[in-house]
Amino acid sequence: MTQAAAIAPVQPAGKGGRDIAFAAAIICILCVFFLPIPAFLIDMGLAFSIALAVLILMVALWIEKPLEFTSFPTILLVSTMLRLSLNIATTRLILADGAHGVNAAGYIIGGFAKLMMGGDFVIGLVVFTILITINFMVITKGASRIAEVGARFTLDAIPGKQMAIDADLSAGLINEKEAQQRRRDLEEESSFFGAMDGASKFVRGDAIAGLIILAVNVFGGIVIGVTRHNLEVGAAADVYVKLSVGDGLVSQIPALIISLAAGLLVSKGGTRGSTEKAVLNQLGNYPRAMLVAAALLFFLGLMPMLPFLPFAALAGALAYLGKTIPEKLAKERAAHEALSRAQEEAAAAEAKNSVKESLRTHEIELVLGKQLAARLLLSQNELSTRVARMRRKFATQYGFVVPEIKVSDSLTAPPKSYQIKIHGAVVASQEVRIGEFLVISGDGRRPDTPGEEVREPAFGMRAWSIAEAFVPEAKRLGFNPIDNMSVLLTHLSEVIRNNLGQLLSYKDMRALFDRLGPEYKRLLDEISPAQISYSGLQAVLKLLLQERISIRNLHLILESIAEIAPHARRAEQIAEHVRVRMAQQICGDLAQGTVLKILRLGNRWDMVFHQSLKRDAKGDVVEFDIDPRLVEEFGEQASKAIRKHMDAGEQFALVAAPEARPYVRMIIERLFATLPVLSHLELARGIEIKSLGTIS
Repeated sequence: MTQAAAIAPVQPAGKGGRDIAFAAAIICILCVFFLPIPAFLIDMGLAFSIALAVLILMVALWIEKPLEFTSFPTILLVSTMLRLSLNIATTRLILADGAHGVNAAGYIIGGFAKLMMGGDFVIGLVVFTILITINFMVITKGASRIAEVGARFTLDAIPGKQMAIDADLSAGLINEKEAQQRRRDLEEESSFFGAMDGASKFVRGDAIAGLIILAVNVFGGIVIGVTRHNLEVGAAADVYVKLSVGDGLVSQIPALIISLAAGLLVSKGGTRGSTEKAVLNQLGNYPRAMLVAAALLFFLGLMPMLPFLPFAALAGALAYLGKTIPEKLAKERAAHEALSRAQEEAAAAEAKNSVKESLRTHEIELVLGKQLAARLLLSQNELSTRVARMRRKFATQYGFVVPEIKVSDSLTAPPKSYQIKIHGAVVASQEVRIGEFLVISGDGRRPDTPGEEVREPAFGMRAWSIAEAFVPEAKRLGFNPIDNMSVLLTHLSEVIRNNLGQLLSYKDMRALFDRLGPEYKRLLDEISPAQISYSGLQAVLKLLLQERISIRNLHLILESIAEIAPHARRAEQIAEHVRVRMAQQICGDLAQGTVLKILRLGNRWDMVFHQSLKRDAKGDVVEFDIDPRLVEEFGEQASKAIRKHMDAGEQFALVAAPEARPYVRMIIERLFATLPVLSHLELARGIEIKSLGTIS
């Protein structure tokens, strides 16, 4: 049953009378065993047997896979019974009317006797013996062995294939209907190879029966010719041996053809496509082998005792094929690639114009106004290269690959501005002075060139926008003018840093875990999901990235989570423990050389935050309750102290008590988003600490 037949609607029984006709044909075959048949009907039966054998061979050549011809064992049985019934009918005619001449059993047997034997029955005996040997010892024996091994391996592989189907179904890779179809194909495959193992015995038995029938016809014919028809032994032998051998040849040729079809069918194995594709295409994939074979044949043709023309002709044909096949394959590959590209482009265009595409949001999107896009997209290659370099830098620095950045233009955006979107929401926008350069001065001296004071978009520093004509003068004065693209990409880079936690998707996290070594995969299996879920792990990693802490040392993070996960459930508690274990990395990333500059909270603020922490009976912090007026006062004092050191260009971190650190960070990030806030426990050993003062 083919796959198409398996899923086709069930037809009513007996539609068109085919079932009755098939049953009648089987009855007719059985009747031939017992009833005398006229010679002209035997000719029809023998011609039908040959035609059926050729049809079976052609089907075996053109099917795509063996399972498309699962009815072959049944057809093999029917064709074998047809030949045996015809053997009995012809035996009856040979023994009854053989004395009348070589056409006594029909013109087909007589014609084969004359064609194959050339008037000498010895030649017929030799040819018949060779056909029997080829059929019995070579084709049938090999096909039987292949079917036997295929059946054994197929049955052994059934449990694993069943488990693979169930796994794909559980993972959602296939639906229930496809799973049922694959199970049905698996059952048919095992049944087919098992049936082919047994069906090959039909052909072997047919060959043995042919030998016995030949011997019976020869011996019985000679006896009947001598005793009943008063023929000489030589004359009787000449007539009956010719008829018997002709009968054997007529029956063995279809048997040989069907044996060849069976061998082709089972030897195809898992190869897809017709036999011509499976054989010729694979032979043609190695043109160098053809060239070597051509050289060898040409060399043999030069031997003095061998004919030159056959070897030279074959060598020329192989050399021609070896030269033309690579060109043909290259053209086919080019055509296939062009077709694939066209299909992909068509699919992309269709998806772009579909309603679903309008619902899709990109993780990171840079939207340019029309005038800015016309300026920047002229150097599309440079923009793409610098964006790719930025993503590689983030991957190295923070331990995961940020999503692809979609660059687009928009009519709704102001023409000279750009917008940076995270998950479809605008998180930053800026108007650009197209064609002008930015000179960042901060609180230092301004350039002595005409320009307008502006704010640098990434960090909010004071800057001057100057025309391109004054760039050489600014460089001569020691300034470093920045072009529009660099300003935009710096702003984009800073926005991505501020939103790293939002950009780590569940898919990205699983990809990171998949790259771990086998030991850490076992550790991951131990803690998840027994102690912490994968979404909990993602929450911990997000909390680290929100404060720009790199997760490149993922093995250290997993070890830290494994330590605390049995004792803490909240992601915030786990993240604080991980930070302490990663103190060396955190301080190393913030330090300048071996010196880490810090700004501490004063005693008053340490006490305020400590008293604002509400605890449960176990002593765990459950609530942060602080007077809003104190929050405002802390913000004012912190801004004054922090701004003084920032304006001086110093890089430092704010240090608070371990339990108060998350809440200090919550307040500070709204004032200074990039300022790191550490706890006392996160100050690593080996790092020189330089205190810049206190917030007091």
